[in-house]
Amino acid sequence: MSDLVKVTLPDGSQKEAARGTTVLDFVKTSIGAGLAKAAYFAKLDGEPVDLSRALDRDAKLEIVTTKSPEALEVARHDAAHVMASVVQKLYPDTQVTIGPAIEDGFYYDFARETPFTPEDLEKIEKATNEAIAADLPFVREEISMDAALGLFERLGEKYKVEIVKDIAARGAKTLTLYRHGDWVDFCLGPHGPSTKRIGVVKLLNVAGAYWRGDARNAMLQRIYGTAFFDKKELEAHLARLEEVRKRDHRKLGPALGLFAFHEVAPGAAFWLPNGTTLYNVLEDAMRRLVTKGGYQEVKTPLLFNKRLWEQSGHWGVYRENMFLVFDKESDPALPVDERLSMSLKPMNCPSHHLLYKMGKRSYRELPVRYFTVDTLHRNELSGSLGGLTRVRQFAQDDAHLYLMESQIPEEVSRIVELMKTVYGAFGLEFSLLFSTRPLKPEDRIGDDALWDKAEGALRAALDRMGLPWQLNPGDGAFYGPKIDFVVTDSLGRKWQTCTIQLDYAAPERFDLTYVGDDNHEHRPVVIHRAVYGSFERFIAILTEHYAGVFPAWLAPVQARVVTVSDRFDGWAREVQAKLAAAGWRVELDESSDKLGAKIRNAQLAKIPFSLVIGEKEVEAKGVAPRRHGGEDLKTMPLDAFEGLLRKEATPPY
Repeated sequence: MSDLVKVTLPDGSQKEAARGTTVLDFVKTSIGAGLAKAAYFAKLDGEPVDLSRALDRDAKLEIVTTKSPEALEVARHDAAHVMASVVQKLYPDTQVTIGPAIEDGFYYDFARETPFTPEDLEKIEKATNEAIAADLPFVREEISMDAALGLFERLGEKYKVEIVKDIAARGAKTLTLYRHGDWVDFCLGPHGPSTKRIGVVKLLNVAGAYWRGDARNAMLQRIYGTAFFDKKELEAHLARLEEVRKRDHRKLGPALGLFAFHEVAPGAAFWLPNGTTLYNVLEDAMRRLVTKGGYQEVKTPLLFNKRLWEQSGHWGVYRENMFLVFDKESDPALPVDERLSMSLKPMNCPSHHLLYKMGKRSYRELPVRYFTVDTLHRNELSGSLGGLTRVRQFAQDDAHLYLMESQIPEEVSRIVELMKTVYGAFGLEFSLLFSTRPLKPEDRIGDDALWDKAEGALRAALDRMGLPWQLNPGDGAFYGPKIDFVVTDSLGRKWQTCTIQLDYAAPERFDLTYVGDDNHEHRPVVIHRAVYGSFERFIAILTEHYAGVFPAWLAPVQARVVTVSDRFDGWAREVQAKLAAAGWRVELDESSDKLGAKIRNAQLAKIPFSLVIGEKEVEAKGVAPRRHGGEDLKTMPLDAFEGLLRKEATPPY
């Protein structure tokens, strides 16, 4: 065996190093001190490793520096380790469980009888940053499963013991430990060189979490935090979090009269008058748009026998997410034909397949495009419910298209243009993900040949449009691959919204056919698509995107008339009546408040225009509009203001 190994760098160049040289030493001597100083971890043949890992074979080497988001993710996991060690030093009665990095931060779950207080959090944060400054190295060690079990039993860490036993049961022979100072935890790694490289940590809040996410298990305390290499980046992130907090739709929604929730209907929104208006404006705009695009609006039943869900495949792979309304299968006292199992529909597609099958179809009719906004129900876990973003009752701007295989590229292109129109109206940029078949065979229907065909057809349609996209392996629907649209809001947050799903399985399962130009029957292909996705989630996104200040076309109330005094109420009522008769959403403030308070109330309600009426406006038969935010447009004739509304408040699609 040679004493030298060949190291291939990302640019294709090769260098030699003595076998056993650590990655960091190799970088220092063979590449440069600058890269060594910026390095956080490395990849050997694509495998993430610590900088202390020895070069023991010929390999491709990539250095990940602190400029990379991947390095920040590792640093946040490092921070979770340091925070956990601090918690156990400050509160020795605490047991540790797990502590991963997550998007924008990290958390660690602790078992402790006494709840952590805000004062505790401040103390832990201070001590964590002091521990980081101590510059303790992260040291990797690989030990046998028996040794690991003995170690954590001696430490009294019953949760760690449980995890070690589970890992051993899956056939693992060794376990990787990481130490800093006298504290130890196990994980796959990698970690940074030392604690000081983490940067700065900020602890955010404490929440409850069941051990292993199971409500039957013990309730733990989860401390959330974040870490950044640079203090300025942390401060910018905290400012962004504060802005997110201000825009939280769960607070803005009730305050603006959009929606509310009640404990008797968990996961189902009560739409208040303003919210109902907003909902209807979005629905009407979409209805106009798709009607122009050749869609036919339909409605189907809410409740179906399980036979439909067995035929569609949902009963086998989606049943746990469905609300069973009647379940009499197990009642032997009933005649066989009365043993029913019914479910509220969690999606519209199977019922649309039935609609399509109700008539004989010709190739001349295709594509057939069904559109609906029917109510759907999905049995989400109570712990996952959150405002409008995760609910049990919702509606989608749902559509199912039945077409010939040759029509796939054109139809996908038409849908993408539809997406561009809608998202452009809201100033939402989007990116595309191509999501392929679920990885486990039991999580999908149809054989590999069918999936190959579906994925090939959808990918070809994507490539034909020339738009950039990223592969998202394993995240397709159980019946077909899909194109997922990820929008970026005004705060830079990404949301997965609409989807285009290509389905070769449903036509087989439902025996869907059309008569071709050869006078023979053929199978159509089905495209499932939604633009908003669920109205509930889309309204949550828009509420936070606009911070509740909706554009004039979308705002539940487009203008509020306010008077200098009640002497001018006559003209104010006339203004409100004329604008309302023209179809604008205008209300009148007839309270006894002073003008300043009326304007302030309109601003707090985030109404696009306050129409001030005083003596000058009465004489001129006009109004003095003020935009939300304070811009005074001065007195203008009422017709001129209505012209402004037509320009700014007419729906853009």
